[in-house]
Amino acid sequence: MASRRNLGVHTLKIYAFPRTRATRAIWAAEEVEAEYDLVNVDLAQGESRRTRFLGINPGGKVPVLEDDGLVISESAAIVTYLGDKYPGSGLVPAPATPERAQYNRWCFFVVGELEQPLWTLAKHKFAIPEKWRVPEIRNTARWEFSVAAQILAQGLGQSQFILGEHFSGADILVAHTLRWARNFEVPVGDQELEDYADRMLARPAFRRAMKREAAA
Repeated sequence: MASRRNLGVHTLKIYAFPRTRATRAIWAAEEVEAEYDLVNVDLAQGESRRTRFLGINPGGKVPVLEDDGLVISESAAIVTYLGDKYPGSGLVPAPATPERAQYNRWCFFVVGELEQPLWTLAKHKFAIPEKWRVPEIRNTARWEFSVAAQILAQGLGQSQFILGEHFSGADILVAHTLRWARNFEVPVGDQELEDYADRMLARPAFRRAMKREAAA
């Protein structure tokens, strides 16, 4: 069977920086076996705030995907786009199906509920100017994450994946966010979630993504 890497007539481009949400886009590209160029945007050196990159994404953030003139930001949107572009990968359920509705549900849950307390922790620890940081909010953020993690645990139950028996782009978003929690030393509070995260982060595509990210 021919690799899906040979199906495209042009190469995707992913703008990224290590240890950001860009990992999700790279992971998804590896799962669908897409050909892509990885462009490192050095956030530490302020490259995301320079005119050239702002012309690509006025928000000054990564990841950004370029595909034959189409520019997409937001990690969940990129993961979903790649799944739709490579339907044979099974990364994203078909539109207008119950599975797609559940996929959308969990993607929006990750972006709107699960990751936001962690982002609050990051912002008030290092990501925003010091004069705007409110250290007292961190305990509230940890509590908010614990509430969202409980909802996630109930949704996962005893299933292998968040949609049941099949891996999807929603698992990329969920597992990456749980990894973020581990890096921040925020307890997940559920062994099933811990085991789930271990399974997802052991996937070959994730390991390839880490190698590409490190090499860039």
